[in-house]
Amino acid sequence: MEDATFVRPFIITGGRAEPTRADLRLETLVVAVQGPDETLEFERRHIVAVCAQPTTVAEVAFKVGVPLGVAKVLISDLVVAGRLMCRHLAELPLPMLERIRDHVRAL
Repeated sequence: MEDATFVRPFIITGGRAEPTRADLRLETLVVAVQGPDETLEFERRHIVAVCAQPTTVAEVAFKVGVPLGVAKVLISDLVVAGRLMCRHLAELPLPMLERIRDHVRAL
């Protein structure tokens, strides 16, 4: 028997499997431009809340509890809507990259 609280991923994304932005990678950092509000649906509101601090796409998927593909679609929608900003690692200053590397090694 399937869990009654389970929502199929295609319902969350409105049937879309591909994000509107093709440049989102696992390590892309996303950060909220503004806080979550009632106009956002549950998963999108949760993503904006998680991204109060810069967070990777992979971490967002884990923390929100959705598959990576779903997270990419939702994050992409939020970036296009101006709710999130994304930065690729190549755009980050070297000291920040080194801190990220050190934290990953500590895991």
